[in-house]
Amino acid sequence: MVQSLSLSDLKTHSGIQLASLKLYYQHFGQPLEKAPVVLINHSLTSDANVAGLRGWWKELVGPEKTIDTNHFAILAFNIPGNGVEDQIFSNPKDFNTGDIAVFFLKGLKQLGVSKLHALIGGSIGGGIAWEMAVQEPNLCKYFIPIAADWKASDWILANTFLQNRILENSSNPLEDARIHAMLTYRTPKSFDQRFGRTVNEESGIYNVESWLIHHGKKLAGRFHLEAYILVNHLLSTINIERNGGRAVDLIKEINAEIHLIAIDSDLFFTPDEDQKTFAMVKPFKDSIYYHELKSIHGHDAFLIENESMSEILTPLFHISKA
Repeated sequence: MVQSLSLSDLKTHSGIQLASLKLYYQHFGQPLEKAPVVLINHSLTSDANVAGLRGWWKELVGPEKTIDTNHFAILAFNIPGNGVEDQIFSNPKDFNTGDIAVFFLKGLKQLGVSKLHALIGGSIGGGIAWEMAVQEPNLCKYFIPIAADWKASDWILANTFLQNRILENSSNPLEDARIHAMLTYRTPKSFDQRFGRTVNEESGIYNVESWLIHHGKKLAGRFHLEAYILVNHLLSTINIERNGGRAVDLIKEINAEIHLIAIDSDLFFTPDEDQKTFAMVKPFKDSIYYHELKSIHGHDAFLIENESMSEILTPLFHISKA
């Protein structure tokens, strides 16, 4: 069930004053005051519905699952402006991921949560999690960014630039932007394995083309154009260094076990960026670990390779069950 908080007296990094802001969220599992709390930040076009019948991570979050709702309280906030409850921002460039991190931290405070068992984020959700962990270094016991990075790399910037051009110039902006995005979320091997140059009997076009068209239409049917413009912009703003300080010094101050989870075939948030972060920080911080999920499916593998994800996460969520 979608719930909401009302945040007040906010100021964004760009200087915009907000008298109030609705922050929509969902809560699964145990009461917040009676169990370890896990915050899961969603990816680009997803939402806070992480568990239950239609939850996007229902294979890993639920009763007797890897993140067990019989033992943990699970929270997930919607990125403000992502269209949930028809919340849309008219000026997306007023916001960056650091602002979203502030909103999420204020939401936790209003809910009475001062310490998390784990802070998890996938893709842009991991970027927001990085911003939260830097702003509140004592926030969590385990910090777990998945297929994510503490900055928007030049490759991310290039892709968000192209996405924005498509959104501005296409006659079917959501469909076409999604078709392009799917090429960065999967891999050539994944496509080869799934489609094998086969032709769709009904349409007469290649099945890979039919699949891309399907995903374009599916997103256009459920997502607001203005919301996509916003989240694409936010993706380009990920940067823990925006307020000064070097990344290595900021990350050293995070008082949590940091578990970087990369995907060996990720063409979007490429694994070498996490490898560079690990190599940069490890000499100064013992409690940082690098995990690499092996998959042919690319960026989306953290939503596909459930057994492999469970193997990585299980030790971090078994401790509190004892």
